[in-house]
Amino acid sequence: MPKVSNVYQDKKSKKWYFVANLGYDHEGKRIRHWERGFVTQKEAKIAYSKYMNEFSDSAVKMNSTMSYKEFLYSYFLPDMKKDVCDSTYRARLGYIKVHFCYFFNVKLKDITAPMIKKWQNSLSEKYSSAYVNKIYATFRISLDLAVQLNLLKENVARKVKNVREINKEVNFWTLEEFKKVISCIDTNKYLGKFRFSIIWTLFMTGIRRGEIQALTWDDIDFDNKTLVINKSMVYYNKDNFYVKKPKTKAGIRILALDDKTINVLLDWKKTQSQNVKTNYVFSFSGLPFSKELISEWLGKYSKLANVHRIKAHALRHSHVALLMSMGENILAIKDRLGHKDIKTTLGIYGHLYPNVNKEIANKLNLLALESQN
Repeated sequence: MPKVSNVYQDKKSKKWYFVANLGYDHEGKRIRHWERGFVTQKEAKIAYSKYMNEFSDSAVKMNSTMSYKEFLYSYFLPDMKKDVCDSTYRARLGYIKVHFCYFFNVKLKDITAPMIKKWQNSLSEKYSSAYVNKIYATFRISLDLAVQLNLLKENVARKVKNVREINKEVNFWTLEEFKKVISCIDTNKYLGKFRFSIIWTLFMTGIRRGEIQALTWDDIDFDNKTLVINKSMVYYNKDNFYVKKPKTKAGIRILALDDKTINVLLDWKKTQSQNVKTNYVFSFSGLPFSKELISEWLGKYSKLANVHRIKAHALRHSHVALLMSMGENILAIKDRLGHKDIKTTLGIYGHLYPNVNKEIANKLNLLALESQN
């Protein structure tokens, strides 16, 4: 006999019963309702469906005056805070406060698919498709919770699709552009050498900004010319920061360093030790630096070098572009970047391989010619 959701048979009495999951109470405890004594599975299923319909009607009616704002602050945000790490919660809270206010004066039960679509379209006029879909995913999850708590019969956000994502061109510096920019940095000064060392390391390793913030001198093996990446920093200000492990195992990796980068790091270590005592590789004052400063530096020096400006994360893109120009294998690039799977790497950088198909065809042509001889 096929299984029916929420309907079960008592092994002793052979009678059927159903279990209705009614959400959670204010303390987060699961609420359930049982009814027993049905002769057949079909009877139990009919009774379950009838009960859930009646319960949903009464639950929605009981909460008919609840606004989305009340639901958000009373239920969703406390629930989200328990489920995600602090940095993720803060990031989501930032755009929730800015964008979810569209629904603050709307009753939870009155949110409709057309209303959601109109909001989604207004966001698309200002922001990238990827950002809009990130915002929308969180909103959709919030209404999932409302359904789970029986405050709504259904999640109307599930009827509205994501906006079509448009792959934006990856912005980066070529090696020649990078050289022009770093030539404008005065490394004779302590602050200048600090900035130079960070920008150089980001370009030549492709590591993330949070990863470079968390680096300690113990992570660098100067004899074997390697760099261990095994942590990242969440930085709010000089008094509020912490180090965390990578999200995936792929984020933990060992990078081989070129001789020039080793020399840059050795030179910076010597200069740093003359000014401050710290185990952080990139620290000017003994404490970690704010990663937001990198974009300011790039803006300043790119202007001096007359090179187009890029954001700090684009130094990671620049490293990938450099490796691709050298003909490096995409799998090796994936491992160096710390991506979990090749789809991520190809999704971001696949279009930087414009001549790959031609190269494959040329190699196949050569193979065919060899087989004919």
